[in-house]
Amino acid sequence: MKKILLCGVAALAVAAASPAKAEGIDLGLGGYFIGYGVYTDSDNDDNLRSFDFRKETEIHVNGETTLDNGLTVGAHIELDVDKSDDLTGGTNSTIIEESYMYLSGGWGRVNFGQEDGASYLLQVAAPSADDNIDGLRPDINTFDLANILNGTPSVGSSVLDYASDPTAYSNKLTYITPLFNGFQMAASFTPSVSDSPIDSEAARVADNNAGQFDTAYEVAGRYQAIFSGADVTFGAGYASLQTEADAATTLIGSDDQDVFNVGARVGFDAFGVGVSYVDDNNGVDTNGDTDILVVGTDYVTGPFKFGLSYYDRTDEANAAGTTLGTTGSVGDVDTTRWTAGVGYQYGPGMSLNGSVAYVDIEDDATSGDGFQVGLGTRVDF
Repeated sequence: MKKILLCGVAALAVAAASPAKAEGIDLGLGGYFIGYGVYTDSDNDDNLRSFDFRKETEIHVNGETTLDNGLTVGAHIELDVDKSDDLTGGTNSTIIEESYMYLSGGWGRVNFGQEDGASYLLQVAAPSADDNIDGLRPDINTFDLANILNGTPSVGSSVLDYASDPTAYSNKLTYITPLFNGFQMAASFTPSVSDSPIDSEAARVADNNAGQFDTAYEVAGRYQAIFSGADVTFGAGYASLQTEADAATTLIGSDDQDVFNVGARVGFDAFGVGVSYVDDNNGVDTNGDTDILVVGTDYVTGPFKFGLSYYDRTDEANAAGTTLGTTGSVGDVDTTRWTAGVGYQYGPGMSLNGSVAYVDIEDDATSGDGFQVGLGTRVDF
């Protein structure tokens, strides 16, 4: 791992030392808007709204130039416009979600700053019914799993994703190799997961804090090829977050957090099928693991896409309950979701999507279920 990181640092140093002349910086503005009308009916929801509008908006700013020596230099910023809706359901606010620079060339690419790590960047996702509902990192969801199980409403919704992103957007250094005969590798180094300073004016933070994570390492690989007309993709990733102090805590801090993912996807003409698996010990030394299995298939014909996915998640019980946060749960919590949907591309970067999802959740004492119907659009600009 250290050799890989040193190669990335060396690439930065060589690039900075090479004499070159910039011809100018290309500025780009993009992002997306997602808007849905969603109807939800589930157990224990007598006091919850059945129909509502949901949205997610991001603005992306990018600056890039290619020097005379062939080195591409750029910076990327992403603003999440609707972040507070995800956290408190209150007034919208805008936060900077990603902010990093990158260097790329024939030798690969280096990212530096607030960006996802290697285990997420090369993760292979299963086909979905609607990425906004059942994708790797969905934006639209109205299931309140804790309330369905035991009638205890939680703050915000319980998004059933399977992104392998334990370091989130902590400041990190990532190196991604170029594609060699279908193979690609990546590695990330995060000095401080829990206490990473946001900018240069931030004060130095305390080290060895109980219940928090310190240094993190990530490695990942992916292979893509075509065999007898079938488009095959296989990938795997691993992330290790080191515990700062040996203090027994409810969810994190009693052990290093290890997250492993593996996925495969095969496409036959218009058909696609795939599977993805994630195992996360949540930083707990005994029990408390989260295991997620996702299987999906889709069919694309002209501007239409039809999809079906199955999501299965188990949150093992620990001394304080479960990592799912379902207050009052007893023992392991098992959650399954079926999603079927259709999408229509009505213009470049524009889609109209409809889906139906059914969820079932149970622990050792009780169970509950519900369904969700969503109709909405996504516009990428």
